[in-house]
Amino acid sequence: MDLTEAYRECERITWSQARNFAYGIRLLPSAKRRGLAVIYAFARRIDDIGDGTLPGQTADMPAEEKIAALERARGALLDLSQPDENDPVLLALADVKRNFPVPMEAFGELIDGCVADVRGTRYETFDDLHYYCRCVAGSIGRLSLGIFGTSHDPDEAARLADSLGVALQLTNILRDIREDHQNGRVYLPAEDLAKFDIDLDAPNPSQFTRLVEFEAERARDWYATGWQLLPMLDWRSAACTGAMAGIYRQLLERIAAQPAAVLNSRVSLSTGEKAMVAVRALAGRVR
Repeated sequence: MDLTEAYRECERITWSQARNFAYGIRLLPSAKRRGLAVIYAFARRIDDIGDGTLPGQTADMPAEEKIAALERARGALLDLSQPDENDPVLLALADVKRNFPVPMEAFGELIDGCVADVRGTRYETFDDLHYYCRCVAGSIGRLSLGIFGTSHDPDEAARLADSLGVALQLTNILRDIREDHQNGRVYLPAEDLAKFDIDLDAPNPSQFTRLVEFEAERARDWYATGWQLLPMLDWRSAACTGAMAGIYRQLLERIAAQPAAVLNSRVSLSTGEKAMVAVRALAGRVR
């Protein structure tokens, strides 16, 4: 397989599976668009291993086998100088590493977060949850920044990219409360559930509303910090980031407006609403 085919396969994965991110990625110039599609494709592979949905896996695969597969993925990252030429994602990822200053070690943090998922880790405090969010979403922010580039302080840009990732993950957690609980996963901190006297098996509606309002305000603070990254990027990278984060920010507000909805179904935006966020981002009008 040549590189052109490898990149094309990564873009196929991204367009078919990145339901929200694809709107932003498409706003990038071709080289960055292809590079970010590769980052997404490998991150998607890691998530699929943890969920047991990678081809050849089953959802009820023993945790030890999932963790072993995650460790094999970690090992593949350490040997990108000689990637499997029959693996389009690794082939393209090796090329991205050669051409962009992407912090590949951040994928290791993503793997750590997925291992925690497989083990059913729960979080006592927000500090505990914050660390997890940095692993599974802040890492993606920092990896993406390696594709975008910045002429500003790279350490500060990385901190802000990390913060935006945390905001997106907190939004994901609120959106997926019902589905995660059904799968035996609870991400909201135990201290918050206790504070609002929440039993997720039979949550009191008024108390649950207060909990969601509390968590939404926390997420808004992380968005406010993360938005400071946009002026540090070139305009198309800023538009990409604004579109991806803007979709999640609008989703957060929908959840905050109707907290009980997340207990009954998966809250989402329509295709038209997502496209409108992308248009506003391209015009520099997303916050």
